[in-house]
Order: sequence, then C-alpha cells, then structure tokens
Amino acid sequence: MNENVQNSFLVPPVGHPATRSNRDSAGQAARPASIENSLLAAIPRKEYRRLLAGLEPVMLTFGEILYEPGDTIRHVYFPNKSVVSLLTLADGHLALEVGLIGRDGMVGIPLVLGHTVSSVRALVQGTGTAMRMAATQFQKEFRLSAPLQRELYRYIHTLMAQISQTAACNRFHVVEMRLARWLLMTHDRVKSDHFRMTHEFLAHMLGVRRVGVTKAAQALQKRKLISYSRGDIAILDRRGLEAAACACYQVVKDMHDGARTEAAVPARALAVAT
Repeated sequence: MNENVQNSFLVPPVGHPATRSNRDSAGQAARPASIENSLLAAIPRKEYRRLLAGLEPVMLTFGEILYEPGDTIRHVYFPNKSVVSLLTLADGHLALEVGLIGRDGMVGIPLVLGHTVSSVRALVQGTGTAMRMAATQFQKEFRLSAPLQRELYRYIHTLMAQISQTAACNRFHVVEMRLARWLLMTHDRVKSDHFRMTHEFLAHMLGVRRVGVTKAAQALQKRKLISYSRGDIAILDRRGLEAAACACYQVVKDMHDGARTEAAVPARALAVAT
C-alpha cells in the first residue's frame, strides 16, 4: 500500500487525539497550484489575489487531526484534493461523522461565526492538497472582503443542511442507503472512482457496528454498484449508486448546486460589466 497516493483513505486514529504540537503544525508545505477550491474560485480575481498573500499551499495527510473539540482554531483550510471529516465525540472517544468538507468549502467555519474554539474533531479523511491561512489573518480578510463573506455564508448554509440531513439520515435510514450516500458524497469531493478505506473506518463514519458495514458493502457489491477488496473500494455504477442511496444525498446536493448557481449569476454579471 502506497501511503503517498493522492486521495487515499485509511483508518484514522479516531480513538486517540493528536498532541497539540502536532495539530498546530498540521499540513506540510506543498507547491502552489491553480484554484481548485470552488469557494476560492468563486471570489473575484482581484479579491483572490489579495487573499493569496496570506494563503499557504499545504499537503494534508490521512489520519491528521486539524482540531479537537475545545482546541483554539489557529488555521483555516480550503481543501483542494483533500477531504476532511467533522466528527462529534461521545464519551471522549466514540466518533460519528456529521459533516464532510472537500474542495467545495472551508475547514474552520466557527471563525466566520465569531468563535475561535472548535466544537468538533476535524480529521483528514483523504490525502491531498489544501490552502491554509492563519486564523488572525483570515479574520482580518473576512472583515475586509464582502465577496469572501458572501461565499462563506452561502457555504455555511449548505453545510448546515448537510449536518442536519446527516443527523436525520443516521436516525431513520438503513445502513445500505447510508453507505451509498456517503460514497457519493466522497466521490463528489475527490473526483475519483477509487477509494481506500476499511470497514472499521466506515463503521466510525456511519455510527454503526462493523458487521453492519460489511453486510451493506456486500449488498452493494452484489448489485455490481461497487467493488470491494481488502479496503479498496471502486464505484462501478454511479447512477445505480444514486438509486441505491436515500433521498438525503440528493437533498443536500440540490441545495449545494443551487447555492453555486445563485453565486454564479452576479459573478457573470460582474464579468460582463468589466
């Protein structure tokens, strides 16, 4: 197994928090690239060029913990090819995923709402690049940039919808549907048909026993929607997987797509005017 492969998925240390020194230095320097994060890409180029002075390209690696509950948020992250799970904890060690952030958003949303402390564990689920900014610099830029405020408020709206829909999904829908939804959400964010993840990891993400995930994965594989072998999952039939998922996936996707369309209208108008 190659640990340097982009978008690889492995079992993270969900039960043991990282040390503060590790979290403060999360993310290794990486080479700059084009604007892959759609939230940043939606900001007018003039505004983005100003933001760029405070943005640092980093590589986030699987299992890396960016924040724990109660940590002061020292950096925000705009994922490019990385994926970050937001986990809520019970009894200090049991973890359940409530949100998934990829190239569509930003990790560190409490700062937008005036809070400097994380209430969740932010865990890197998929290896890849991101743009990082110091919290103090971000707060300054956020106050100065109306376009950044607009895009982040739109994103918060869709993230809140994702979190609330995930809570309902975890309560009312069977594991097979929930697994299909989770795979689709991950696929949307990494733009890859192949993932690396184990049943143990999926059990933590979905809040079920490992045997439940095993049965659900076997059912999806029997229907030739995915293939699964020793932690390697490949999506074989995207449309079929959408049909197998609960309606929660489409509800959140429609809201996200609607927000992006709404944001594109003033952006096109600005481009015509200039």
